[in-house]
Amino acid sequence: MAGKVFFSVSMSLDGFIAPESPEDLMGQQWMELHQWLFPQRYLRERLKLGEGGEEGRDNDIVRETFERTGASVMGKRMFDAGEHAWPEEAPFHTPVFVLTHEKRDPWERPGGTTFHFVNDGIESALGQAREAAGDRDVRIAGGGATIVEYVNAGLIDEFSIALSPVLFGSGIRLFEGVDAGRVALVPVHSEPSPRVTHLTYAVRKR
Repeated sequence: MAGKVFFSVSMSLDGFIAPESPEDLMGQQWMELHQWLFPQRYLRERLKLGEGGEEGRDNDIVRETFERTGASVMGKRMFDAGEHAWPEEAPFHTPVFVLTHEKRDPWERPGGTTFHFVNDGIESALGQAREAAGDRDVRIAGGGATIVEYVNAGLIDEFSIALSPVLFGSGIRLFEGVDAGRVALVPVHSEPSPRVTHLTYAVRKR
């Protein structure tokens, strides 16, 4: 049985998930947006940031998100930024399918992450990711434009947002360009934590 297709992102209160410029992806705003994430014990272990870290519901959610994911799909912009920012052992530990026009051989990293470069569209990338994931879920990792492409194509089953108490004012909005007339959302779960509010929705055709 195939798993779900989902995305999971941190979002500012005014609807942004990233700064406009890739050069600012490790800047202060981005760090504030993800201030709930980096102290978590599971993530620290996964990124080999050292021992210790927080345990609790936020940590459980991080672990559950990674454990359910059998493969990921991302856009070229996200890959280009991450290629220079991720550690040698990239944090995915699963196959990752990158949407691009570039012809490139698979790029294998230590720890089980292999990046595959897909030149023939979002449905092809998703099909390859589904096959690689088996009965686990496929995560649309981002960025925002890639997520919206999958939402507009009716290919997202559910999503989760960690709503962070920060304001960006400008940047990349999560749902910029969404075809809202074709998308209906069903609340599944909401859960506050000391740093963010976790919101989960199922996606249905309107």
